[in-house]
Amino acid sequence: MVELIFQLCVEGNGPGKIARMLKERQIPTPGTIEFQRTGRTRHYHPDAPCRWTADTIANILEQDAYLGRTTNFKTTKLSYKSKKKIDNPPEKWVIIENTHKAIIDPETWEIVQKAREQRRRPTKMGEMGMFSGLAYCADCGAKLYHCRAAAWTHEQECYTCSTYRGKKGCSAHYIRAVVLERLVLQNLQRVVAYAQEDEDEFIRRVMENKTAVQRAEQEQAKRALEKQERRINELDAIIQRLYEDHVMGKLNAERFAKLSEGYEKEQADLKQSVGNLRAIVNAAETQAVNVKSFLKIVKKYTEPAELTPAILREFVEKVVVHAPDKSSGHRVQRIDVHYTFIGEIDLSPEYSKYEKETTA
Repeated sequence: MVELIFQLCVEGNGPGKIARMLKERQIPTPGTIEFQRTGRTRHYHPDAPCRWTADTIANILEQDAYLGRTTNFKTTKLSYKSKKKIDNPPEKWVIIENTHKAIIDPETWEIVQKAREQRRRPTKMGEMGMFSGLAYCADCGAKLYHCRAAAWTHEQECYTCSTYRGKKGCSAHYIRAVVLERLVLQNLQRVVAYAQEDEDEFIRRVMENKTAVQRAEQEQAKRALEKQERRINELDAIIQRLYEDHVMGKLNAERFAKLSEGYEKEQADLKQSVGNLRAIVNAAETQAVNVKSFLKIVKKYTEPAELTPAILREFVEKVVVHAPDKSSGHRVQRIDVHYTFIGEIDLSPEYSKYEKETTA
């Protein structure tokens, strides 16, 4: 049952839909199974033994015990007198590996957790686009919205930038769903073939690409970090001068309070940003790419002939869609596919709109 729930999530189904699917298949709930085994009725509903809820599914998908490990100190109490539990941050958890047999493998777990982080709403028709939560705008970084209408065929479905729809300045980045599916499938076929034909060369290239990206991110973060640290020091000096002017009577109390509040807020925001940048710099120095986990997924498939939600969620972390280029007289649109565990491989195809059957 747990394996089925995780697999349905990998295939792109949310907790609500999974609950409905389990109910339709007449699969008993954990409360019903507990009643059958022990006679306990605390979660048993005799009138609806297969009535699953979205909350139950979501809770199952978040249980890392299925990885074969035990996690302690997830919650705490303010005192022994209190019954209220408070969630602890992850850094306070104590994880003990291999305490029991695993039900879910680490690769499936990672895919599901990323899918949960990318939660998205279905359309008004109750449908979920294959790329919903996975497609992003190359210019503003926002997610692309799945556009669908009752009278539309699948050929007419499309994705557009969410900030464009909100009139916040970005362009539409319009791309039809069938075109996006075709481009991602082409990219995936090339990557899978490359990995299967020359595994050693594939690993070398992935590591080389990842190292270059990490180095660029690290350098950018270091430059921003130095700039923000200089500004924090400048603000220290400004706040000190304001205080001295206030003490000497050059600045009245109201003006001093207003100015110092603004500078102190800027400084607090910068200190938080500096902490985030330091984390990026440190992560770039220690991050390793998990090529073996990606190759494990590759070995499950031959050359994929069609793109299904399950294949997409297993292989792809995100798809970045660029604005169309019409400078050549044809509509050419580029996408970047970022793969689970390994990031982007520089094999992205381009789509050119100049044939009747591929008009977007």
